[in-house]
Amino acid sequence: MAGRAVRGAPEAGSERRARGRALLALALLVPVPTLGALAGMVWLPGTRVGAGLFAFAKVWILALPLAWHVAVDRAPLSLSPARRGGFGMAVGSGIAISLVILAVFAGWGGRLIDAAILRERVAAMGLGDPVRYALAALYWTLVNALLEEYVWRWFVVRKCAFLLRSSCAAIAASAAFFTLHHLFALRVYFGTTAVAVAGTGVFLGGVIWSWMYLRYRSIWPGYVSHAIVDLCLFALGAHLLFFAAEHKRPVRSGVGAAISALERPQGSCPEELDKGGG
Repeated sequence: MAGRAVRGAPEAGSERRARGRALLALALLVPVPTLGALAGMVWLPGTRVGAGLFAFAKVWILALPLAWHVAVDRAPLSLSPARRGGFGMAVGSGIAISLVILAVFAGWGGRLIDAAILRERVAAMGLGDPVRYALAALYWTLVNALLEEYVWRWFVVRKCAFLLRSSCAAIAASAAFFTLHHLFALRVYFGTTAVAVAGTGVFLGGVIWSWMYLRYRSIWPGYVSHAIVDLCLFALGAHLLFFAAEHKRPVRSGVGAAISALERPQGSCPEELDKGGG
């Protein structure tokens, strides 16, 4: 019994140190994209400092998981091969999520999104031209979706699973972390209700893709599903920016005007709504 206790003490200490390292990894990574989005899009928009902090956050969240995996975890690198398959689920889930997005847009898109303000915000980013928008859409669909699967599924999901000892808890936590910085970015373009709806969608997407990573132990099925969804979102964006007719909103008064004011994206003002909404 004494021998077992002696052997168990170092094992318990090693376990505590491993859990401490996993917690530190999440603490160093999870807040950074939110801080970068706030700096670049809310606190210091249109400034070199804001753009620099936003870029630094992007580099940080891409470099940290790889450096941590090699230097701290001392684990071998791999390309996350999809040995368990999962591509049928990937295509099916991507199409299913896209259909839900299209249904929500068809039913409530006109009330949730002010196309004029969206055009203004997108133009301020230099993406008001269809060619530039298409190139950005290709990047976000083909490259950024892959990078997000690498960061939020390959790294964050695994750390959450190790810390929480529960697949369901790890999926929920990683999806919440994935959603957080998206909320601040969405708030720049959309009103409160639209952000709540879109944020719920981002969280559910994070749940599905985190589950797929744990199920198939590869980022590639989740990436395929993620890319299909991003393609749908950018197609809707193109429709609103370049093809949709202007939709004028009725003038509201009293309580309706107060609700409308709460719905405005950050940085907007009544004059902007007058220009866009007629």
